[in-house]
Amino acid sequence: MRDRHAPEAWYRDRSALSFIGRRYLPWLAALSLAWELAQLPLYTIWREESSAYIAFAVAHCTAGDLLIGTAALAITLMTLRAANFQTWRWQSIAIVTTLIGVVYTFASEWMNTSVRQSWAYAPAMPVIQLQGVVVGVSPIAQWLVVPTLALYLARRLSAP
Repeated sequence: MRDRHAPEAWYRDRSALSFIGRRYLPWLAALSLAWELAQLPLYTIWREESSAYIAFAVAHCTAGDLLIGTAALAITLMTLRAANFQTWRWQSIAIVTTLIGVVYTFASEWMNTSVRQSWAYAPAMPVIQLQGVVVGVSPIAQWLVVPTLALYLARRLSAP
């Protein structure tokens, strides 16, 4: 039995769900698309594939970014035991969401460039080398910037 005086959980709060669906996700999508387009020259696909394949890859990667960003935010809200939207601790939410995105991206980039060899970095891509693991700086930077910026813009600039 729920305590009627306890704050409502974020996933039952219309304001929280509206914020995520109508404000955060559109900003996340726009910023992710812009980042994916900007970093294209840092991957070999830029010079080796057709325009149609590149367009598909950008759409695919942007959709993946939306899934990662949505999952990262949901996991964050569960981990922080977020209640209704009005009580959210924005700084904590931004930090944890960003960390989840960075950790996932680090593992995914390594898996796809080194293990599966699904894609490759162009020589222009700056890389991080950690214990023999090589990962591009641009995808990591994306997750250091984009989720926090999307949360900020959704909170400050979007209509309620």
